[in-house]
Amino acid sequence: MFWSMAPLVLICILLAGVLGMCSFAPNGPGQGPVMPYDTAAALNADAQTLKIPIRLPRLPDGWNANSGSRASIDGGRTENGRPARAVISRTGFLAPTGMFISLIQSDADEPSLVRWIDADVVPTGTQEVDGVRWIVYEGGDESRPVWTTRLTGPTGPAQIAVTGPAGTDEYRTLAAATQSQPPLPTV
Repeated sequence: MFWSMAPLVLICILLAGVLGMCSFAPNGPGQGPVMPYDTAAALNADAQTLKIPIRLPRLPDGWNANSGSRASIDGGRTENGRPARAVISRTGFLAPTGMFISLIQSDADEPSLVRWIDADVVPTGTQEVDGVRWIVYEGGDESRPVWTTRLTGPTGPAQIAVTGPAGTDEYRTLAAATQSQPPLPTV
């Protein structure tokens, strides 16, 4: 049985190698390329579609956007004294350190947005970033910190949050790069 299977296994390995379907990396997998993501186009589209104040962060060199999404929270905000659906714009970035961090912008109220991000975090303090107070939420071993603040612009308020496995320096950089920008037009 072995001698009948050995040639088939060898042929499969050779074909996979020749066709480029596998590779050998003695030191383990390496850092792959960052897939391009057009942050400006995505956030402009979010501002137009969601009709909330969305900011395009001006980040230093070495930061790369790599993902984005939209979501909603039923009952995430109050409108005329009644629960209303809140909308969310989420953009993911890779910091120069290679760590991931998300920027979340919404018309949700703070408790609803934080609960949507991670229901296991609780407020533990604040961080001042260029004169803006960010509330810091932290949880257990499985939770990532969440920093959040409410920014008001000409089109109204927005709840902004940053979260991810990145460190405090990356949180501060993304917070400053976001809060310093005006909201994108919604018309």
